[in-house]
Amino acid sequence: MKRVALVTGASRGIGAAVARQLAADGADVAIQYFAAAEAAEAVASECRGHGVQAVVLRADLRATASAATLKQRLDELGWAPNIVVHCAGIAHYGLIDDTEESIWDNVMNVNLKGAFELVRAFSPAMRWQRWGRIVLLSSIWGSVGASGEAAYAASKGGLNAFAKSAAKELASSGLTVNAVSPGAVDTDMLAALNAEDRETLCREIPLGRLGQVAEIAQLVRYLASDSAGYVTGQTIGINGGWHM
Repeated sequence: MKRVALVTGASRGIGAAVARQLAADGADVAIQYFAAAEAAEAVASECRGHGVQAVVLRADLRATASAATLKQRLDELGWAPNIVVHCAGIAHYGLIDDTEESIWDNVMNVNLKGAFELVRAFSPAMRWQRWGRIVLLSSIWGSVGASGEAAYAASKGGLNAFAKSAAKELASSGLTVNAVSPGAVDTDMLAALNAEDRETLCREIPLGRLGQVAEIAQLVRYLASDSAGYVTGQTIGINGGWHM
């Protein structure tokens, strides 16, 4: 069966690494982005270098029915993704009483509702094929909470529960659904840390360093493969021992 992957948030960071890895493994890749068109095209070009097809699709996942629109556009191209990886995410830093409702809604719409809409839009075709892999990018904060990041942590905690629920619902059709829960990864989200803060953070992590996007992509690669056919409903931590 030809593997066709949709990766959201694939213009940079973990999403871009996942898209490149799946392409290297022979999957055609649809790259969703919101703002960074040039970066998304660059990732697509790298994917095509592996001899696969790659398309770039702009979508605002804050908008209702954005996943349905993505599906319609892919249908028009004759693409039927059987791997969906939801990497797109919004973080917000601020105390609860400083978090406006619109900010809360934006975080939830992309991080959590976006996952719901993607599964609702793309799982029926996977069920018909009786094979599919859905991987949702969560966060360590979804398991332990985070002061100053309540909206983000709540969205990721909800994502963990949604992954379990979807896994139970879709298992009889041969689909697996899992959440990947990174700790501190060296991406744009940590770019604001100065050298001293990064050193302090690394001291808290038993392995003594930040994670790399390629390491996250390798875990996603496994979960998207035939080899992971007996793994579903799991929230898998990848955090250097920061949370055990």
